[in-house]
Amino acid sequence: MPSDADDLIRRKDEHIDHVLAGRGRAAVGPGLDAVRFVHEALPDLDHDAIDLSTRFLGRPLALPFLISSMTGGPSRAEAINARLAEAAQTLGLALAVGSQRVALETNGGHGLDDGLRRRAPDALILANLGAVQFARGYGLDHARRAVEMIGADALILHLNPLQEAVQPEGDRDWRGVAAGIEAVAAAFPGRLVVKETGAGLSGAAARRLADMGVAALDVAGAGGTNWGLIEGARQIGGRAEAVAAPFAGWGVPTARSLIDCARAAPELELIGSGGVRDGLDAARAIRLGARLVGQAAGVLDAALTSTEAVIDHFEVLATQLRLACFCTGSPDLTALAQAPLLDDPRF
Repeated sequence: MPSDADDLIRRKDEHIDHVLAGRGRAAVGPGLDAVRFVHEALPDLDHDAIDLSTRFLGRPLALPFLISSMTGGPSRAEAINARLAEAAQTLGLALAVGSQRVALETNGGHGLDDGLRRRAPDALILANLGAVQFARGYGLDHARRAVEMIGADALILHLNPLQEAVQPEGDRDWRGVAAGIEAVAAAFPGRLVVKETGAGLSGAAARRLADMGVAALDVAGAGGTNWGLIEGARQIGGRAEAVAAPFAGWGVPTARSLIDCARAAPELELIGSGGVRDGLDAARAIRLGARLVGQAAGVLDAALTSTEAVIDHFEVLATQLRLACFCTGSPDLTALAQAPLLDDPRF
């Protein structure tokens, strides 16, 4: 009879398959197209000298990109994690691993062990657990183990109420989640990131999380993968699919989420993710207040191919981001964050 861990592993593999098939594509866009820069026809810049470096949680990064959390069953997770770690090391990116719940409950494996740090000795690595687990028996020891098993620099707790509520096996009792986040934040000062998983964060939620002591937020807005639809796709023709269907456009679009979170909690560092397609979208997210820009589904095909494919993918994004800086007269990302925008009735 399959164990709970076996069921969880199978579910993670199904998630990858449905993402690759495009079954979780949100019915709403991320809103980034509404961000239109004023073109600078006379940039007084050396294009090749534009500085794309940044800092996040006190750590320097060569590029402002986060390889966002992705995972899968053991047949693919180890290779995916190895390739992502090698690319992060080569390019100076940040790397967030997928949920470590399986690894914790099966004593490691799936590429989530000290081998990850050996592949990326200098990269900023973020561990990852579901926030709801801290209302269902997880404690600070689980958080510390997740960080230590991969030599991570910081920890992400992810919020996924839509997904959990649609998922037949999901956790629907979220009482105590906020208290759990606050306890972890106190134990990891300056090292806790909270992220949504595709439905975005409101300004009110950002303010609550800032007051709990978190250091950074990943807005993970609507416009990318909708995990309610992914759970529905696991039961084609079943109740979960019917329940999820009207929520295809649910959530706060990425652009709006960045604006609202930056206004509500200006002291927090923000990651812009959710439907980011290219380096121009990355520039738009930075203009709205993001310190880093994350991609998960957008880099999944490359991650399933090779380390070189992942490196090439992010080099293209960096080239596009540099071009956006050049054509706005921005010598660095600080200047890009203040670049003038065209008036737009939607923005």
